[in-house]
Amino acid sequence: MLFQSIVSDASEDGCFVYLGTLLQRAAKHFFLDTALVEGLRKISYGELYFRALQLSRALKARGLKPRDRVMMFCGNSVEFYIFYFAALQCGAILVPVNTFLGTCELTHIINDCQPKMVLCASRLSSKITDVEVQSKCEAFPDLICEKAIEWDETVPEAYANFPEFEVTTLSLDEVCLILYTSGTTGNPKGVMLSSKNILSNTVQVSARLKRLAGLKERFFAVLPLFHVFAQNACIWIPFLHGATVIVVPKIDRVAIREGLKSCPTIFLGFPALYGLLCLMRNANLDSIKLFVSGADALPDKIRAAFAMIYGRAIHSGYGLTEAAPAIAVSDGNPCERTESVGPLLCGVESQIRDVQGSLVASGSVGTLWVRGDNVMLGYYKDKEHTDNVIRDGWLNTGDFACLSSDGNISICGREKDLIIHKGLNIYPQEIENVLLSHPLVFRVAVVGEKDDAHGQTPVAFVVLKDKTRKIGQALRRFCLDRLAAYKVPKKIRCVEDLPLGATGKVDKKQLKYRQEAL
Repeated sequence: MLFQSIVSDASEDGCFVYLGTLLQRAAKHFFLDTALVEGLRKISYGELYFRALQLSRALKARGLKPRDRVMMFCGNSVEFYIFYFAALQCGAILVPVNTFLGTCELTHIINDCQPKMVLCASRLSSKITDVEVQSKCEAFPDLICEKAIEWDETVPEAYANFPEFEVTTLSLDEVCLILYTSGTTGNPKGVMLSSKNILSNTVQVSARLKRLAGLKERFFAVLPLFHVFAQNACIWIPFLHGATVIVVPKIDRVAIREGLKSCPTIFLGFPALYGLLCLMRNANLDSIKLFVSGADALPDKIRAAFAMIYGRAIHSGYGLTEAAPAIAVSDGNPCERTESVGPLLCGVESQIRDVQGSLVASGSVGTLWVRGDNVMLGYYKDKEHTDNVIRDGWLNTGDFACLSSDGNISICGREKDLIIHKGLNIYPQEIENVLLSHPLVFRVAVVGEKDDAHGQTPVAFVVLKDKTRKIGQALRRFCLDRLAAYKVPKKIRCVEDLPLGATGKVDKKQLKYRQEAL
């Protein structure tokens, strides 16, 4: 009903039946309100729309047509937002790409989606030039940087005085955004999201945030904006409600402290970011009403340390790109177990199934399947993988979970990370939480190692706070006191660091390759 109400209201004023009209709608309703704050720079919704409008006109003049793919390669900045809406307003299918990817990964994405243009931050353009050398595209996309556009610096005083421009709209059920996954199971796959997927999840999360905080808030955008979590929390939700976004260019202590001076009220991050705040110890978080963690499991150690240092609770969220992305957000009850991500969002259904696809008993662990208007259309040009994860409208999340009697979902780990030892299931997340509770352990990841006699055995990679210490055997004894013997890692390897993705999540695919090479 909430989704239908918003769509009905939006349809009455001709706005936001398509993602590309979101900024136009915001400019009409919140013209003078501050949309973005980046350092000392403030930009209103009216000015932001005017800037995006200028670029939209320039892109059309360069031959951009509806449904052309436009790749975006830009870090957190005002320019990201201008690029984002300029392309969508032309009816293009937008492909925001991880700016940390290497040449081979970028080459794969360009060859796969074959964009007409690449909108690129000037400082990153050399990466795209390197790709052009390696790419096998018959016609490499046009590279457009913000410095190549002639900007009219004079912003009209009223929306009615803006240059005439008709936003090209695609249908609600048509793909408008392609987001490439991290590729932990092979080459990155393009997740196709429609305006209906995005609008549905925007409304679903808005309903939960309204209960936990408010909607006319100041969102802290330190998450990489190419990531779906950041787009949901720092573009779609605030722009729907006319809120302000504080744009932080990168994740480091200086940039975070500078951003906090603008007094955010909602802070969204991933566990490693909350770990960084704990290391900072005295970040000024007084203005913040709500903290939400997503993109990875929140360890007990970080949640407890954050509560001890700052006296604040972190709400755990759960989602995945294929669900646009949010599925559940916790109420922040400190008595909840860390793996609990709270109840489902309104409009999302769930089932817990076994390997045969049958429903499991309440409280039992199985694979989490979800259904709702937020579930993706499929993977771009990849029907086989799409059919593997979507069946009769139900999406296989690939995560093990259980559902409690009070409706809370607990996430037990990734299905592909499951370790089966003598027929017994071992969930790496449980071992990782135990190891992280040791005072000398800074970061940890557990993977399975093939064992001819037992199937698999767990192996732990541990980063210590004091890297000169050799405490592998002591950590095994520590685990033996807290875990069943078959769950205790056969090997505990103390390493300098772990391979991390853009959101601070450990890349276990690389760890498994490293383990096999040892």
